[in-house]
Amino acid sequence: MTAGLTSDAFSDGGTIPRRYTCDGQDLIPPLAWSDLPAETVEVAILVDDPDAPGGTFTHWVVWGLDPSEGGVREGQVPEGAGQGSNDFGRFGYGGPCPPRGQTHRYFFTLFALAEELSLKEGASADDLKAAVEGKVLEQAQLMGRFGH
Repeated sequence: MTAGLTSDAFSDGGTIPRRYTCDGQDLIPPLAWSDLPAETVEVAILVDDPDAPGGTFTHWVVWGLDPSEGGVREGQVPEGAGQGSNDFGRFGYGGPCPPRGQTHRYFFTLFALAEELSLKEGASADDLKAAVEGKVLEQAQLMGRFGH
């Protein structure tokens, strides 16, 4: 089996609804994972935009997710999870917000981990990438698009 990541809000390659973006309520979209390896002890998710003018832009860094939860509810950070800083200069989730007239791709990458991470609140995407090295059992990805 291969791990999967889906959303009830948009399909892989589909359009991310406004409510999850800077044009809407900037809510965390609902996410569901499936078929994680049995030995998964923690889930981490990284959301980024590789189409940003200045290079890859980080929208969300979250770890400490309980694999048995099966996902993330709309607008909610599960209890016990840690969040990092995004490239908006804020803590937590910052929704898609491309420059006017552009449509960007947003990648939601799930890491099924064999060990718990010991990151500090506010950790960066690079901190997360370094911390998961050698601990990833499987990865799954969901890509959505948004433009305005």
